[in-house]
Amino acid sequence: MKTDRKPRFNHVAMSLPADMLSAAHREEIVRFYNEVFGWEEIPMLTEDQRRLVLSVYTTEQFVFLIADDSPMTCPRLDHYGISVATEAELDRMLDRAKAFQRQDDRVDIIDKKVEDHSVLAITSCYIRYLLPMMVEVQWWEYRDQAADAARN
Repeated sequence: MKTDRKPRFNHVAMSLPADMLSAAHREEIVRFYNEVFGWEEIPMLTEDQRRLVLSVYTTEQFVFLIADDSPMTCPRLDHYGISVATEAELDRMLDRAKAFQRQDDRVDIIDKKVEDHSVLAITSCYIRYLLPMMVEVQWWEYRDQAADAARN
């Protein structure tokens, strides 16, 4: 018997020029997002110069890229976010992005910073490559044991 669950976010969609979804550009996009974040292409959904879908850790979470004659444009800080369990995990993603950036200057990074809200510190960085929106990676450090227990 299936039980109800709370709704949750499951994808973000962005439009790109069709040539950005050619085989060569798809390969660059998949390589970067796989090496840095661990995301994987869902090949059965790929259509040359039309669509690319990246699985974000599960098939129910994904980034949907679609060709459009009027592709998405947005300010640099427009983004979608992912959270990680530890600061070390955030650091590893950031390190991989910086390593990739040394070979490809199209990688855009806003380095790690901490917002201190007393009982909660949010550590984050922003990373973008070839897509209109950045990915914000966040690690939330609860500094109060009661708040941490309530979160879980």
